[in-house]
Amino acid sequence: MPATTLRWSPGPALTPERREELMGPGAPFEMAAGEVLGASHDIFLDRLPHLRALLLTGASRDADRPYLVDGDTTVTFGQAAEMVASTAVALRDEHGIGKGDRVALAAANRFEHVIVAWAVIALGGVIVALNGWWTGAELEYGIGLTSPKLLVGDAKRLARLQGMAGRPPARDLDEACPGWFSGGCAMPGTAIEEDDPFVILFTSGTTGRPKGAVLTHRNQLHWMQSIALRQAAAGTTPTDACEIAALPLFHLSGLNSQAISSVGTATKLVYMPRGRWGPEQHLRTTAEHRVTTWRLVPTQAWRLLEFPEVDRYDVSSLRSIVGGGSVWAPALLERLAEKWPHARSGLVVGYGMTETNGTGATAVMPGLLARPGNVGGPPPAATIRVCRPGTDSQVEDGAAGEVQIRSASLFVGYHANPEADTAALSPDRWYRTGDFGRVVDGLLFLDGRRSDLILRGGENIYPAEIEDRLHAHPDVTDAVVAGVAHRVLGQEVKAYVVRSPGSDLDTEGVRDWVAAVLAPFKVPAHVEFRDAIHRNATGKALKHLLDDAGAPPPFAGED
Repeated sequence: MPATTLRWSPGPALTPERREELMGPGAPFEMAAGEVLGASHDIFLDRLPHLRALLLTGASRDADRPYLVDGDTTVTFGQAAEMVASTAVALRDEHGIGKGDRVALAAANRFEHVIVAWAVIALGGVIVALNGWWTGAELEYGIGLTSPKLLVGDAKRLARLQGMAGRPPARDLDEACPGWFSGGCAMPGTAIEEDDPFVILFTSGTTGRPKGAVLTHRNQLHWMQSIALRQAAAGTTPTDACEIAALPLFHLSGLNSQAISSVGTATKLVYMPRGRWGPEQHLRTTAEHRVTTWRLVPTQAWRLLEFPEVDRYDVSSLRSIVGGGSVWAPALLERLAEKWPHARSGLVVGYGMTETNGTGATAVMPGLLARPGNVGGPPPAATIRVCRPGTDSQVEDGAAGEVQIRSASLFVGYHANPEADTAALSPDRWYRTGDFGRVVDGLLFLDGRRSDLILRGGENIYPAEIEDRLHAHPDVTDAVVAGVAHRVLGQEVKAYVVRSPGSDLDTEGVRDWVAAVLAPFKVPAHVEFRDAIHRNATGKALKHLLDDAGAPPPFAGED
């Protein structure tokens, strides 16, 4: 079969008349080829010049609409712009922050965190988004890698850095910052180019030390415009949108996809109380604020479904459930669609990564269940292909290979790591994801990370299909599969399983369940039961920590 390069495939809602209205000459989403960082890409002709312009436009258009809700504090879009201006002036005057300067942020989700991030952007600076769950040594690593001029954090994170040699000057968000959030200042007018960087986000680090991905103003704005076109073409442009902001601000999903992009869509963000995320608080917040969208990782979705008092809360306002972080098991999707049918048509699973600013593939209902395991196709102005590992040569449709993505949303590269840039980016700026996948009938199916591939006696085994089968078991709440060394076979399959409370599921029960639908060589030779599985902020299993049976990291949004 021929090799297919996947491009955006709009649905029947995009009639020829509607396409002309949206994408024709002079239309809001007109596109043409243009050069970005030395490579030709499809770009939007009518676009904002930088993110500060996005903030000012949103603040003018939606001045009185609520933007950030944090406990008893509600900040409108207009008030946010005023706070950003005064905070930017303080950063400039008190700490000399200007264009290109890096400012590290290390704090829990809170409205002040968002304001400081915008202030750095407004000055043409670069946010260094330090992982709030990191230990002191890990925070030191992130600071050492990026050399920020200033560190802004809360007391809990700053305490982990006491005694750090060469620590940059620090400001504590838990102490008074006179004038920072008071308003009354003019927004700085620093010259900003669209290909200037605005943030360094750290990669997931599921297999080792994280790298700092550098993203630009263009990357973010292009992604937002691409998603806006896809929604307009499908007739699903959100109105009166409200989201729970439980995903961390040190991650792409919490910062770029929510805190920043919400300014373009006038979406109200409700931050959860600081502390541990829980299903009851999530459901109560949904009912109180008439939340329209949930953004979840699989573990959160399962905990919401299995919460004993889930039916006590009115979540009829919910229109969309957006999933990401890993491939979602068909059993989980079916449960969500059954439990909240009013959000069924808005059930979305996205595939993307930090390096692409979230651009990748998106699958929606009913296709998610009609073709289990698919993650759909790319948004407008992005392309996907599948290549032979270690090359840029495409494989035939249906054959497994490395997924590669190309878009104007693609990152500049990794901070101070040219060797990693060369490995990740082709000369014409295709991003080599390291994920294995297949193209079938114009859809992308994921098989898992190349590094997760299990090689057993000459057979290639993809953990994802075994994990999907395990997640379908009624007594399994979480599972991950990995390869373990074997003297003769090279590797064998091992399953790490979390059982439902009170379940008597045993090793033979797990093996029989897998054997009922998968080939014998895919049946786990080893099964280990766990109380929980280590996962990162996006729900990806930290497979390099599987030998550590200690307590896992907290769920997304926890303090």
